Amino acid sequence: MVEYTDPDLNEDERAALHNLQIGIEKFYRGYGALLEWHHLVGGGMDYFAEAEAQLRAAGHTEFADTLRDVHLPVGAIEDRWTYELVDQFRAEFLADVTAFEGDVREALADGSPHVTERRQQREWRERAERDDRPPE
Repeated sequence: MVEYTDPDLNEDERAALHNLQIGIEKFYRGYGALLEWHHLVGGGMDYFAEAEAQLRAAGHTEFADTLRDVHLPVGAIEDRWTYELVDQFRAEFLADVTAFEGDVREALADGSPHVTERRQQREWRERAERDDRPPE
């Protein structure tokens, strides 16, 4: 089990850490969508590769040659294949923002993640344990 500290933060620090954390989570979800895009485009290219062979077998060599020479080797964006875009996003952008978020969290909260959620968890548990509940 991970041990968490409860750092003494002011509300602006707590809010900033929370927004950085949510931002990182959104970036990772975007990375997942980028991976899905990579797989979908790759799957589409596999179908095009099959179509090339089928067109050639059916005697449509001009169409097959166009697939082979123009559409299959081309990149998705500016002659870059999807795997290259995924790798660059992960190695550059995602690595940089993840490191930055970690640096800020380390400086403000001794590296402790989820400071807002832990406070809410503590408050809700304390509320559940109090005897000042309204009668049923």
